[in-house]
Amino acid sequence: MRRALLTLLALSALVPVEAAQADLKSSLTLQMRQAGSHSGAYVTNLSTGEQVFAWRAGVPRILASNAKLFTSAAALARFGTEGTLGTTVLGSGRLDIEGVWNGDLYLRGGGDPTFGSRRFTNRAYGEGATVEELAALVDEAGVQRVAGRVYGDEARHDSLRGGPDSGFGVSIWVGPLSALSFNRGLATESGRGYQSSPPAFAAARLDAALEARGIRVRLKPRAGTAPAGSTELASVESPPMQTLVRLMNKPSDNFFAEILTKDLAMQARGLGTTTAGARLAAGFARRLGARARLVDGSGLSRGNRASPHRVVRLLAAMSGRPEYDAFVDSLPIAGQDGTLKTRMRRYPARWRCRGKTGTLSNVSALSGYCEVLNGDTYAYSILMNGVYPSGARVLQDRMLQAIARGAE
Repeated sequence: MRRALLTLLALSALVPVEAAQADLKSSLTLQMRQAGSHSGAYVTNLSTGEQVFAWRAGVPRILASNAKLFTSAAALARFGTEGTLGTTVLGSGRLDIEGVWNGDLYLRGGGDPTFGSRRFTNRAYGEGATVEELAALVDEAGVQRVAGRVYGDEARHDSLRGGPDSGFGVSIWVGPLSALSFNRGLATESGRGYQSSPPAFAAARLDAALEARGIRVRLKPRAGTAPAGSTELASVESPPMQTLVRLMNKPSDNFFAEILTKDLAMQARGLGTTTAGARLAAGFARRLGARARLVDGSGLSRGNRASPHRVVRLLAAMSGRPEYDAFVDSLPIAGQDGTLKTRMRRYPARWRCRGKTGTLSNVSALSGYCEVLNGDTYAYSILMNGVYPSGARVLQDRMLQAIARGAE
């Protein structure tokens, strides 16, 4: 009799849980039906390993800026959370006893997307390497005059200024790409126009910073490559990779994404290219069980595709890696910051859900993590193609509210 009673109590306890699970699936299904046949979603409970919801989850979809999840994961894994990107001043020649550098200086870019003037860098990012720091270090090295000129060296990346979406030319959604980017390639600090030659522009800024410290440079600045055997005179480092990834993901910064993609190839192969970097990011994801087709780092190209199931596989795999904290902390928080600041401003999704947004014409995506009310962590990916983005975002927000509530 006692055993029968315990069994009855156990079964009665399961009824509300099963009912809540059914309600959650019903709610998610309703939204996905409204999203149309070109959309898919997948949700899993990372705490228990259980599949929560699947809707056309195995079909690859256009990722839009959800491609940045793959870029972020690969960059954090390859460079480490504390890895940095250096910008150096090299000298070809020698320093005499009177402080004259008899030769030329080369400003070599190392793919730091934050490098620029102190005013711009502090205003745009809050921190970053600056040309004023480099000029001060050259001064400290004893250089009082330069007999030659300052060259801007971008040789660590290729010279293609854009990604595949713009035919590898300058895109208005990115700006000119270069291993030696200065103030994001903007012609003015107020953002008017783009630099026609980023390495020459950066060289001119170092020339001016040196002159401001009383270090006269005899010849005018140009673009050029440092010869082998040049001497390093000064170097500044970017913020750590975990900060760069956060600066990319919170506002969904395409410029950072494309520069970091080239940096992947630069670090692995010695020359940064978009094609090689995207392949490396896809290869890293594949090793985690998250197969994807990637052609750039930002998601601007419609050629970036993965299924919702594979995106969640990436998210799940990252949750078990040492870079996880930096990875998840880079994602916008619902109702609080980044591209989710004005979305899901009500309980329970508010503050509990993080996600990477993605938007192109007829494409809207949202993938990330939710801490649900019972304490479990869910990973989700909602990839909507063939939709009006504004309407799709309403459906996604409803889904995350349901996910955050969980099966209670």
